[in-house]
Amino acid sequence: MAEIVAVANQKGGVGKTTTTINLAAFLGRMGQQVLIVDVDPQGNASSGLGLDIHKIEKTTYEVFLEEVSLAEAILRTETQNVSVVPANVNLSGIEMDLLQMEAREYKLQASLKQVAPNYDWVFIDCPPNLGILTLNALCAADGVMIPLQTEYYALEGLTQLMRVIGLVQQSLNPSLELKGVVLTMYDQRTSLAHQVVDDVKQHFGEKVYSAVVPRNVKLSEAPSFGKSILEYAPDSSGAKAYEQLANEVMKNG
Repeated sequence: MAEIVAVANQKGGVGKTTTTINLAAFLGRMGQQVLIVDVDPQGNASSGLGLDIHKIEKTTYEVFLEEVSLAEAILRTETQNVSVVPANVNLSGIEMDLLQMEAREYKLQASLKQVAPNYDWVFIDCPPNLGILTLNALCAADGVMIPLQTEYYALEGLTQLMRVIGLVQQSLNPSLELKGVVLTMYDQRTSLAHQVVDDVKQHFGEKVYSAVVPRNVKLSEAPSFGKSILEYAPDSSGAKAYEQLANEVMKNG
């Protein structure tokens, strides 16, 4: 049975999708079967893996509406052992569609049950908010991975995210746990970055992964070519960081 991980942070531009794609790629290279479920209407995890999201008819939107099964929406990617359930802008209207539905926060959990046994890992790439899509991801997941940029105000807003995680644990998904915090966009030349790393480690302790993802041009470029960093620039500092993260995730779960 797959380990299901929601990659979440309501702040945008912190490296959620970058982490989802590249962690999946390195786990895939290790022989792990990985499924990415894109629940961000921007569809960046889908396009970042080379899919033309404007031409795809079966997406997470249709899965939420129960027009197709999640299994029917799965697409193979060029990345070894990595498949994706894509998303596009249609998903942005899902809040209204789900208003009338019962148990709407469990839609994704129910859909994933049928396919989870076929994978080692399922990563749910969440939108930059704490709405119904992120709530569905938290209800479906075994754990949450939080990418956090090593910049000013990095911890701002995390209080709200941790509160939501706590509420989900209390009443919707008691088995949900914090898998870990991934430090991203690290610039070792600045004292601020060092200070943020220290603050985050003080706050989260052993839940902070040792792998620190640097600010790296190649990481920024790779999605526009529809490739993971493993395929685009395997010798880059960004690739080395995500390889280290994949090793940690494999070792510690």
